[in-house]
Amino acid sequence: MLTLQSTNGGTEDADATGWCALYTRSRHEKAVAEMLAAKEFEVFLPLYESIRRWKDRKMLLALPLFPCYVFVRGGVYRRLDVLTTPGVHMVLLRGERVAIIPESEIQALRKAVEGPSRIEPHPFLKCGERVRVTRGSLEGVEGVLVRKKNLCRLVLSVDMMAQSVAVEIDASDVEPVSARSASGLLPADPFVGVRKTPQMAHDGGREVRTREELIA
Repeated sequence: MLTLQSTNGGTEDADATGWCALYTRSRHEKAVAEMLAAKEFEVFLPLYESIRRWKDRKMLLALPLFPCYVFVRGGVYRRLDVLTTPGVHMVLLRGERVAIIPESEIQALRKAVEGPSRIEPHPFLKCGERVRVTRGSLEGVEGVLVRKKNLCRLVLSVDMMAQSVAVEIDASDVEPVSARSASGLLPADPFVGVRKTPQMAHDGGREVRTREELIA
């Protein structure tokens, strides 16, 4: 995990200090995160370890959990600074406003990448048996429990991006979330009412705004 934080303080409204997602050039996530941090943004780039093998060697790499995405806090009113950063293509929108990623989803990802359990990308999953972790480094985190052979995984989703990650977990460390609680935690489809654009067909149905559109 790469987390870089500004030294600036100050009080702003929730949207101004909320997390948003940036779409970057492929394999430029780390460079973008470092440049945004130099501009005094707080940046979150969750990473996971993956072994890549070649004929003559193998290497342990730290790769982005969400390829081509970087999270940044406080970019709503500094969009020009964000979008003029080399490697940044787009900012995720919801309607005409910058899409704010819930703090709870960012904190769940932090716990997962900082914990000892294996984490990796997972196909987006919104429905299933919703559970809460009762102990360990992920205590209090909620997600969807999936079972594969003898392994259990907790799937954590960023609904606004329609992407998920999975972390290995012991089935004895979770409890079901009540139906009443779960109904309040599953958000409505974030893309209902979003104006369709030709570009959405190439970005998983999400509306994004190019640098030129937002600077204009």
